[in-house]
Amino acid sequence: MSTPKGPMRGPGGGPGGRGVFMAGGKAKNFKGTLSRLLGYLKPYRIGIIFILLCILLATLFNTLAPKILGDATTLIFHGVTEKTGIDFGGLFRILVMLGGVYLLHNIFSYFQQVTMAQVAQKTMYSLRRDVDEKLARLPLRYFDSKTFGEILSRVTNDVDTISNSLQQSLTQVVSSVITIVMLLVMMLSVSPTLTLIALISLPFSALISTVVVKKTQKYFKGQQRSLGELNGHIEEMYSGHNVVKLFGREQAVKDTFDQINEELYKNSKTATFASSIMMPLTSLVGNIGYVVLCVVGGMMVAAKTIEIGGVQAFIQYLRQFNQPISQVANIANILQSTVAAAERVFELLDEEEEVKETAHPKTLSHIDGSVSFRDVSFGYSADKILIKNLNLTIDSGETVAIVGPTGAGKTTLVNLLMRFYELNGGAICVDGVDTRDFSREYLRNIFGMVLQDTWLFRGSIRENLAYGKENATEEEIIQAAKAAHAHSFIKLLPGGYDFVLNEEASNISQGQKQLLTIARAILKDPEILILDEATSSVDTRTEVLIQKAMKNLMKNRTSFVIAHRLSTIRDADKILVMRDGDIIEHGNHASLMAEGGFYANLYNSQFAQNNQA
Repeated sequence: MSTPKGPMRGPGGGPGGRGVFMAGGKAKNFKGTLSRLLGYLKPYRIGIIFILLCILLATLFNTLAPKILGDATTLIFHGVTEKTGIDFGGLFRILVMLGGVYLLHNIFSYFQQVTMAQVAQKTMYSLRRDVDEKLARLPLRYFDSKTFGEILSRVTNDVDTISNSLQQSLTQVVSSVITIVMLLVMMLSVSPTLTLIALISLPFSALISTVVVKKTQKYFKGQQRSLGELNGHIEEMYSGHNVVKLFGREQAVKDTFDQINEELYKNSKTATFASSIMMPLTSLVGNIGYVVLCVVGGMMVAAKTIEIGGVQAFIQYLRQFNQPISQVANIANILQSTVAAAERVFELLDEEEEVKETAHPKTLSHIDGSVSFRDVSFGYSADKILIKNLNLTIDSGETVAIVGPTGAGKTTLVNLLMRFYELNGGAICVDGVDTRDFSREYLRNIFGMVLQDTWLFRGSIRENLAYGKENATEEEIIQAAKAAHAHSFIKLLPGGYDFVLNEEASNISQGQKQLLTIARAILKDPEILILDEATSSVDTRTEVLIQKAMKNLMKNRTSFVIAHRLSTIRDADKILVMRDGDIIEHGNHASLMAEGGFYANLYNSQFAQNNQA
């Protein structure tokens, strides 16, 4: 799989941007991928055995029908040609037998289809569960290097492709193979000579199928890749359509869409054309053999070496014989698409996971909130280290402000605190315990975090506020909203706390969304608080109110505050000034201003800009 070269920066200096898509082409391991996919069926062996038994019996009764019908034709033929009269009693018995055969065929076909649907759905449930659990174990760097559209394409489109193929195509393959074997046996029982003539066309059909399958495999893989890329582009552009319009980039976006869409069209067209030509070609070969058999069969009837009913039965067998061969040829193309989709899903399942949890995670009876960085080194790629040999101690209850230019490593620093990324060297300790000795869940429960980019889900405001604390009471929710100065605007909304936010919470303002995320953090009441530009989207008056609420919230609580507006962090106990991943200055506001260094220049420049404004 291709990977991005070098670290990619997102908001706050963290990794972001868009990843590189897989190159199209043949499946790297067709047999291995198919074998692995079929391995998901192993837990349902009993169901598979029952399905095979139903297919076997349904096929058996289906292949008996032409022979019985041929006997009826022979009976009528002899009654007419020999002028002995038609034996209607014998004919009735044959027709009753024929009806019973068809009925049994349909019964076993029904059970086979129902059971296969159940097995397929259970199998896909297992695969979707594995994909979901895998996504939960993947490190943040994986999501930073992939577009949401590509990930969604693997989780939805590719999984659905596999699901449809398992439910529809797998039984067809098995049924077709069994049908071919049984028909061959019945054809030999009718006439070995006619069977030999019929089999002459098989190598030609097999050759056509093999050539087409090899040619189409890469196009089906390219089709899945292009579809994932197109989904990623659409998701990205529609979610940022305001920015696209603001900068007048509609035409550029359209051109990119057309380019990806054209690639998808070419791959799909070529794959569809190549796969659709297989059945006509194999049918042509089969029809030529069919004509030859009709002529030879007529001559054999005239020579009285075979009954006319036998020729009729053989012709029916031949028509049935060509059908499963054509189905197998057609399903072979579907299989290409299925294996291509499965390979993309398995590539996700094989991605490198987060470092495994410690076998014996530690817990603390009481958390004071002291934090220390000991010779910490980190880089988004091993060859480009952003933070080098960082040593830092934050005492319990201190408010630490982290400032610096964009890309300095501010957000990276707090992400390392919660083990969103693994260190290249050194250790981060909470109350003297290495964070790697905690479980990730336990560690992250210690922290409360309010990000610059708000995230709210579709649901009521009450549900969104209580997201960080299970079984939160109504009183606790309201008190948290009041502390974040969100209660007043919530009461004005239709339904108040029952007001339902839409999928992107676009039915409230950006500032209101920020207030709700702050209230959510207040409700969680964490031991250590992280605020990443938490007041960036609110007006000045509301910001003052929030700062007062935050000051109360941060009392006797270790707090990390990332801020661009330096006027908001003058009361911090400790200010860390970062540049290029290093802490170049630290102290309180007064001491840093007295030094007249980088912080003083940043502060004075902002102060001057505010005065000019």
